[in-house]
Amino acid sequence: MSDTAGAAVLPQPFGEGFREDPYAVYARLRAEGSVHQVALPDGSPVWLVTHEADVRAGLADGRLSVNKRHSGNGFKGFSLPPALDANLMNIDAGDHLRLRRLVAQGFTPRHVEGMRTAVQAAVDAFADRLVARMEADGAADVVAEFAGPLPLKVIGDLLAVPEDDYGRFAGWTGSMLLPGSREELAGAVQNVHRFLVELVAERRAAPGDDVLSGLIAARDAGDRLSEDELVSLAFLILMAGSENVQHLISGGLFTLLTHGEQLAELRERPELLPEAVEELFRYAVPNHSAIRRFPTEPVEIGGVRIPAGDTVLFSLASAHRDPARYPEPDRFDPGRADKAHLALGHGVHYCLGAPLARTQVTLALGTLLRRLPGLRLAVPAEELAWTTTFRFHALRALPVA
Repeated sequence: MSDTAGAAVLPQPFGEGFREDPYAVYARLRAEGSVHQVALPDGSPVWLVTHEADVRAGLADGRLSVNKRHSGNGFKGFSLPPALDANLMNIDAGDHLRLRRLVAQGFTPRHVEGMRTAVQAAVDAFADRLVARMEADGAADVVAEFAGPLPLKVIGDLLAVPEDDYGRFAGWTGSMLLPGSREELAGAVQNVHRFLVELVAERRAAPGDDVLSGLIAARDAGDRLSEDELVSLAFLILMAGSENVQHLISGGLFTLLTHGEQLAELRERPELLPEAVEELFRYAVPNHSAIRRFPTEPVEIGGVRIPAGDTVLFSLASAHRDPARYPEPDRFDPGRADKAHLALGHGVHYCLGAPLARTQVTLALGTLLRRLPGLRLAVPAEELAWTTTFRFHALRALPVA
């Protein structure tokens, strides 16, 4: 059994080679072992877990906390004010279940099925916009015209966010994920905080039948969540519900457009699309790492002893390409028998919005395949720009014709 690396200089796998081909880096790390102590680009030490079995077990291990109060001196993630930080991604056990129950009603499979008509209407509207742009310019960016605004519209309607605010919120969250400077990050956090506090005040003054009004009622009537928890839940729903689905749609469409045989089969047999979407969750997962964890006591993962308080990153992207779990893992195979991916989490932190994410991705891709039988990339695949970090791997734009 090995232990910490002490004062040794830690390897930094997330450099230029990683940005060029992250999956090759993950393959090398998996071959060397499941658990590696490495440095993030800012120098922060973390334990990176790469084998699927260890990632799956670790995500469900109650000794690994998401609460920052259990952290030592390593990577902690975003530094946010309490009104944005008291959300499900940073809370364990009893408090997590309490908050999850309060918001879960709006995301049950039954409720999402009832939203299906509205989601399809939004898909059709943005598909119209994409087609109009292609007709006018000869090509269009799927991210800007379709994949980006669609989930914002769907999630925004759930919380009754004014449509005029979608663009501003998307810009602020984009700056939070990839800030150009500390000042830009601080400004984006401040703007998001102010926007959500004002949104809560507006909905409190004029409640409706939306999810946010329901949370406010729970807060005000039974004091079942604090004001910070209320605003933080709104933040999590808006940010996670829009960013992740955007990247799943754009990355999923890119995968289909670069796999002609599988694309042709889906066009001929659209009933296979739900199965293909599950494979896309595995193959094209945009979140390369699950949210950081902190052991509340020393734990052993993959034969490596990790001290309490250290930061652990579970690599979803590496787990999804682990040949010990998935035969020919680098092949996109919609007919793959084992589709038990980790893209939507595992254990108590399984994604609350999983049914809605699946519905949006399936309806979005199905509509584009049906309406645009000649859809193709407008530029060679190798010319596309990606944002690749240890956190996520996502297209900046997807020009199609």
